[in-house]
Amino acid sequence: MLRGRRIAFDYGDVRIGVAISDPDSILASPLTTLSSGDPKLFTEIAELMVEHEPVGIYVGNPMNLSGKSSNSAEKAAIFAEKLRAEFKVPVALIDERLSTVSATNSMRQSGISAKDARGRIDMAAAVAILEQALAIEKNQNV
Repeated sequence: MLRGRRIAFDYGDVRIGVAISDPDSILASPLTTLSSGDPKLFTEIAELMVEHEPVGIYVGNPMNLSGKSSNSAEKAAIFAEKLRAEFKVPVALIDERLSTVSATNSMRQSGISAKDARGRIDMAAAVAILEQALAIEKNQNV
């Protein structure tokens, strides 16, 4: 496995949760939440790319539970394509069918309402995407 940080995005129409790994790709941590509609979105992402120098980018792919593509999955694929064109770092889509549901449930179990924790839920979903991506990478290198 190539040493270096990985960054993950949980793309949504309103917010994008962002997570980052450590340089050894052992831990995934929440990083920030970005606004999807912000005209400076790619400027903010570029700043994250310069600061963290990731060797890989992962974008959550919200397929339907049946495995078919969804409208949200198409939007995530377009976002991934823009990242690929802009940053010249390998970009991969990661199945994230239940990441937001899982993050919401975890927050709720912690006593935090979904309304109060929207940004944190997006970051937690990005962490789940990144953890899954790291597990896939590690399994491929075994």
